[in-house]
Amino acid sequence: MRLQTPWTGAVLALFVLSGAAFADVTVSQSNNPTELIGEQFASLLGAEHDVIGAISNIQLTALAVGPEASLNGKPAVKAPVLIEYTDTWLYAQNPPQGGAQWDCLKKALYFEARGESLKGQFAVAEVILNRVDSPYFPDSVCAVVGQGGNGGCQFSYACDGYSDVMHEPGAADRAGRIAAVMLAGAPRGLTTGATYFHTRAVNPSWSRRFAQTAVIGAHMFYRQ
Repeated sequence: MRLQTPWTGAVLALFVLSGAAFADVTVSQSNNPTELIGEQFASLLGAEHDVIGAISNIQLTALAVGPEASLNGKPAVKAPVLIEYTDTWLYAQNPPQGGAQWDCLKKALYFEARGESLKGQFAVAEVILNRVDSPYFPDSVCAVVGQGGNGGCQFSYACDGYSDVMHEPGAADRAGRIAAVMLAGAPRGLTTGATYFHTRAVNPSWSRRFAQTAVIGAHMFYRQ
């Protein structure tokens, strides 16, 4: 993961300045241990204040935001994306667009979860992206949703023999918006790292081996 230059500079400045500031902390000659603790604590607080004051606003911003997020080695977002799981918020975002990975995630959400609530669709997106990040699955969205195994596909729509044409424009647009938000680096807080899910109508054998992390709508989510 690539770190922003201001972040690196800020951390370096923090360590260098911390060493200089703490070198000036004096030790009391008092025989009262309580007084000694109080004096040392006050000195440390003063040193911390001096260190923070020496760091520029740009560097402090970099420290607060943290490292730049990335997907498959490419920069994805420079600041956290805060989600409101409402249609009002979702449709207020910029019109969705993207490349092959976005299109694959959009189709997966459409065919696997278009009948689910907004949270339910976001949750399925989390599973797909969690798989992308996992060493146990392929490292791209398209490879994850097209992965085979056990005589079928991990995502049934990918090899069920039916056309992958999205005939419901409204549902397709919604899936595309969710896909764009998630690929932009939005937090994945609904499923607690889940990499598997299934509907309530089935009971796969692996569901007894993995930890269940969430139940959202018709889907049950598990972490390997």
